[in-house]
Amino acid sequence: MNVRQLPSLDSPLDMLVVAPHPDDAEISVGGIIAASRAEGLRVGVLDLTSGEPTPHGTPELRQTETAKASEILDLTWRGNLDLPNRSLENTLDARRSLAEAFRLTRPGIILAPYWEDSHPDHVVASRLVEDARFWSKLSRSDFAGEPYLPPKLYHFLSVHLRVHPSPSFVYDISDHIETKMASIRAFESQVTMGRSQKFPTGLDDIKDRARYWGWTINTAYAEPLYSREEIGVNSLKSFL
Repeated sequence: MNVRQLPSLDSPLDMLVVAPHPDDAEISVGGIIAASRAEGLRVGVLDLTSGEPTPHGTPELRQTETAKASEILDLTWRGNLDLPNRSLENTLDARRSLAEAFRLTRPGIILAPYWEDSHPDHVVASRLVEDARFWSKLSRSDFAGEPYLPPKLYHFLSVHLRVHPSPSFVYDISDHIETKMASIRAFESQVTMGRSQKFPTGLDDIKDRARYWGWTINTAYAEPLYSREEIGVNSLKSFL
């Protein structure tokens, strides 16, 4: 999709979540999104693909589910680059489209998939975000928008690879776990239709993972984030 076909935006985003497929943002960082919106931050999600085909979904149904999830999370903005599902590639055209989307949304923070996963689309998306972030700052180009380097890039875990690497920091989402789970349940074609409801269900697994990360920081529920770069602080108050 050309960046000019993405939804317009009247002012920059504080945070943009780049998700390979609709529902990835909700599953991985739905709690962080809900918490950030509750704090008044401007939060967007950019899905790279339609997520289709899937066993019980259709493009139209997936769009309806995405709209419902976006409403539950009270997103400031959401777009889709319409890149090919199941065969996502870090092509020059894809990199350009994503770089232009960064110039359009001008986020202070980008959240992207973790660089290691068993889903090829997720691995490609991780690299694509890093490359497009670099391209976004290039001057003397014919890219749409003004050059812009998003200041911060953090990575979120997906659900396909059963690993739990030590995160850079863990975000308490205890007050927002039900909003997160409601946004995931909006994707009925992915989490309910045709799936066994015998315990533990996929939804149980998602909530239990959030409980595990909450346990690691002595709270009820949490989500981990990862950074390739060091994270600076200027006060210890947030650690008290």
